[in-house]
Amino acid sequence: MIKPIAIYLPQFHPFPENDEWWGKGFTEWTNVTKSTPKFEGHYQPHLPRDLGFYDLRLEDTLIAQSELAKKYGIFGFCYYHYWFNGKLLMEKPLENMLSSKKVDMPFCLCWANENWTRRWDGHDELVLIKQTYNLEDDLNHIQYLIKFFKDPRYIKIENRPVLLIYRTELHPNIEEATEIWRREVKKAGFPDLYLIRVENILRDVDPSIYGFDAAMDFAPDFNLHKKLLIKENFFSYKLKKFLHKSGIKKNNHFTNTITKYSDLVNRSIAKAKSNYKRFSCVTPSWDNSARREQHALVYHQSTPEKFGEWVKQTAQFTNENFKDDEKIFFINAWNEWAEGNHMEPDLKFGTAYLEAFKENLNLNNSII
Repeated sequence: MIKPIAIYLPQFHPFPENDEWWGKGFTEWTNVTKSTPKFEGHYQPHLPRDLGFYDLRLEDTLIAQSELAKKYGIFGFCYYHYWFNGKLLMEKPLENMLSSKKVDMPFCLCWANENWTRRWDGHDELVLIKQTYNLEDDLNHIQYLIKFFKDPRYIKIENRPVLLIYRTELHPNIEEATEIWRREVKKAGFPDLYLIRVENILRDVDPSIYGFDAAMDFAPDFNLHKKLLIKENFFSYKLKKFLHKSGIKKNNHFTNTITKYSDLVNRSIAKAKSNYKRFSCVTPSWDNSARREQHALVYHQSTPEKFGEWVKQTAQFTNENFKDDEKIFFINAWNEWAEGNHMEPDLKFGTAYLEAFKENLNLNNSII
């Protein structure tokens, strides 16, 4: 049986650092609700339907999310986990989930090991909290994580807890860190750790170089898209570009990157198979203009049907190339609302993406 795992963002609740950096009561919903269309036919804002504007501090929300995901064939969640040299951010939903016996959902963790900057308002260079590295901290980190690994819901491959790292190349001593992590996990009674390197910026690198067991092909692969502006016709396009450059009439087509979702899907499906172990990933859509007024990346005209095609091909590839516990692939994401990639139902499509996902998963005899 294939086990699809959806990436999960624990940002939807207020916490002190967000209050300080962005204003009292800020959550990801703040970005979502203020978004507007940037061009004709642009789908914004993405607004939730079935689950509403939830608060992830509430157990009822965690239960409802899990029940909905399982209903449509999603096996588990991969929670983003934020650790900054011993300081935790957005840990409340994860800690609450761990202590709850009612949230019946397999899970694993992905260490999102980037600096936090003011990227959301276009100031990437302004660091809010810096990610620093040392081997003592790596020891403390894995010792904190072991309580999650011991939970019976934690996703394991051959009884090895699955841990993803978002940006391995940022850690200056990543191989030594993996040795520490594996040693401590074995001390805790597991045969080993199963480490997955997320491929986003640095791609097509054998994960064993970093001491990892496998990679995950993060979607979207930004290397695949072309900067394809939506053109009505040649002369209209040229006129709008002239008016934009001259400052007479600014046009969001030229201050953002707009490309076709269908192109992303087609190129992702056509990608060559890697010569190392790499798990696939799909995304229902991508549009981070809710976070960025300018320089956003929009994969335009996503549809449940095209997403379903991607799921079908990915499930088939997973079935044919992996065995037993390794029959997994990832979905980006369950609830990244401000990046426009969410499986949770919205007002426009409802459960259509979930239905397309389940239908095309079933075609591969993965969920009966």
